[in-house]
Amino acid sequence: MIEILFAGAACLIAAAMWMPLSIRRRALITTSALAASAGFVAWSDVGLRWQHVPVAVAGVIALAVGLLRMRKTPDRTRRVRVGLRCAAIVTTVGCVALAVLGGAAAWAFRPVLLPTPTGPASVGTTVMEWIDVDREEPATAHRADHRTVVVQIWYPSTTQTRTNQGARYLAPTASAASTTASGMSASYGFPSFVLNDAARARTSAAEGAPAATRSGGSPVVLFSPGLGGVRTQNTAWAQELASHGYVVVALDHPYDSAAVVLGDGTVLRSRLAATGDEAADDLAAAEWTAIRAADLQFALTQLERLNQRPGNLLHGRLDTSRSVVTGHSLGGGAAIQAAAQDARFRAVVNIDGFPRYVPAEQLKQPLLALVAGAGTGSKAGDATYERQLENVLQLSAAPSYRLVVPRAGHLSFTDAALFFPPVPSLFGSLSRTHGFETTTATTLAFLDATVGQGAADLVTELGEYGTLTSYPRQ
Repeated sequence: MIEILFAGAACLIAAAMWMPLSIRRRALITTSALAASAGFVAWSDVGLRWQHVPVAVAGVIALAVGLLRMRKTPDRTRRVRVGLRCAAIVTTVGCVALAVLGGAAAWAFRPVLLPTPTGPASVGTTVMEWIDVDREEPATAHRADHRTVVVQIWYPSTTQTRTNQGARYLAPTASAASTTASGMSASYGFPSFVLNDAARARTSAAEGAPAATRSGGSPVVLFSPGLGGVRTQNTAWAQELASHGYVVVALDHPYDSAAVVLGDGTVLRSRLAATGDEAADDLAAAEWTAIRAADLQFALTQLERLNQRPGNLLHGRLDTSRSVVTGHSLGGGAAIQAAAQDARFRAVVNIDGFPRYVPAEQLKQPLLALVAGAGTGSKAGDATYERQLENVLQLSAAPSYRLVVPRAGHLSFTDAALFFPPVPSLFGSLSRTHGFETTTATTLAFLDATVGQGAADLVTELGEYGTLTSYPRQ
């Protein structure tokens, strides 16, 4: 609200230049003081943001023109007076437009303030980098390059951190966070400065904090982001799950994720892009889904080793026998493929992902598929998606569910809804929190039922959030 007040005060400066001469000076001083105060409070509260620039420029120009219009000048011709008045009108309109633009941008692109985790545990986080010596990197021509996977882990901790005062949101360092934000902006088609707020945002997780001890260890949830997505795209969801006793492990997939910053500073940017050839794009998506599935299986192996290795903060804290594989969009398809190929995964959550891989046999793990009620924007695309998802769900040997969430768009299930403009075509509604609340509530209920303490009536719990279909069909 203070940023909106800042923009409104800049508009008042522009209006003050048209006040009667007897009160114009006082009006200019008063409105300028109000704008300066609001700008200072906004800067103190959320820091200097790019949205403040057009508002400040508008206020300064309006003040300057207002003061110039008060100067006594020799008699001018009528043509000159009309010209100056027209110039003043144009300046006023321009200043108001700039101020409104800045205020609207401040509302649309909000500071990144993640919801406070509601579970009983505090949350810790750490980043690890693993190299799979058994796999060559498929995106490069160098045979000596092995597949590298960067993961971020959120886990129950004993260290309390104030909300949005913990670890950096996008990456552990300011430089890496800025690089990641730049890559994300490019993947969304925005100028790089649009995600400056995300680059400097903080979370509720304490970096490197001691892990809480739990009898038998905590269930493990692996997560693969969407196409071009980064490991932190669902941080709010990961923190929430960790606060309820789960260890969440999110992957960056090099040359697929928008930008992956390795420990030595090397930046690996996405090489995936649509070609316009539908058949070729489908083939590429299937290939990268298989690569991601292998990444997820490798990550689970590394977690098993990590749990057995003394001297690290997660030693003995993981129950990898209760592992769940999850993903959003392309990552959701990868989660299904990983589970079909690896029986170590006990359950699957596909968050609005098109299954690129249909198992040849029954899918033995329970599956929860969350589907955006807003659809893909194409009737043909919706029909293809529904048909392919149905093909997978029909193979379910364990209790599985498809939940169509009304008022949800494809990006509603990610953090994007918290700081991008709440455009219904992207998020299904004007709500910034509906997707997050639905995703966390439904996945927690499903996780509790499959690898946690169990749920009294999972069908009823899930059914509260949309249209539910259960499998195997009776």
